[in-house]
Amino acid sequence: MHIHFKLLILAVLLTSSCQTGKLTVIADLPSSLKETSAIETTSNSKLLWVIEDAGNKNNLYGLNTNGDIIIDLDIDNIQNIDWEDLTSDSEGNIYIGDFGNNTKKRKNFTIYKVSQPDKADESTTAQVISFKLPDTMKSEDFESFFLYNEAFYIFSKDHKKCELIKVPNEIGNHEAVYISEIKLKGKHTKVTSADISDDGKLVVLLNHDKLWKLSGYTGDDFFNGTLERIDFEHDSQKEGINIIGKNEVLITDEKTKHEGGNIYRFDLK
Repeated sequence: MHIHFKLLILAVLLTSSCQTGKLTVIADLPSSLKETSAIETTSNSKLLWVIEDAGNKNNLYGLNTNGDIIIDLDIDNIQNIDWEDLTSDSEGNIYIGDFGNNTKKRKNFTIYKVSQPDKADESTTAQVISFKLPDTMKSEDFESFFLYNEAFYIFSKDHKKCELIKVPNEIGNHEAVYISEIKLKGKHTKVTSADISDDGKLVVLLNHDKLWKLSGYTGDDFFNGTLERIDFEHDSQKEGINIIGKNEVLITDEKTKHEGGNIYRFDLK
């Protein structure tokens, strides 16, 4: 079911586009959304789901493939401290990662579960999954995660390295489990979004001017396999990535004075 809807979205996106480096611009984001920080597709909706980060509304937006806002959903029992990424499960529920921590002052981090947002009215409530970091954890800032085998895998936003932690998909309070870390070479190595393929065999990590493909790993240590760097030939504040086909991803970037504010399609081959 999840694959069916993603292929349908991909077919629609192939109909019109323009090129920017190796990225294909398929739609403009709404001008009202200047700080879009994630993009996600779900198993039972044709919409593209996005959020904004710190200082913006507590809202989840469902866009059509032209970039128009179809659903503007107020989540009225939580606060947007620093929303950074989205993931979803096989039932069409969306999870919001509220774990941005640029100031390094947060001690508790949250993930919000929004049940089937495509069926909600103008407002809804979310269930809360809270976690704290292991005592030995060095990283304190996070912008990317995904759900895999009933656990959330969260990637740190550090220069030159990336640490991976795990939190169970269970409502309540938890302590994250540290898994491993990896060194990333080059500039702009801070990971801003992540996703995993439906078959669990491919992980992508997003940077402003490139992405990293992780494959050939065993278990849930996604850093113990092959790491491949792919450059975009385009630099902007890219904040969201979502795998929509075997070799296709969607990417969003924030709007600045001269660029950005787009939804892109990118070929991983």
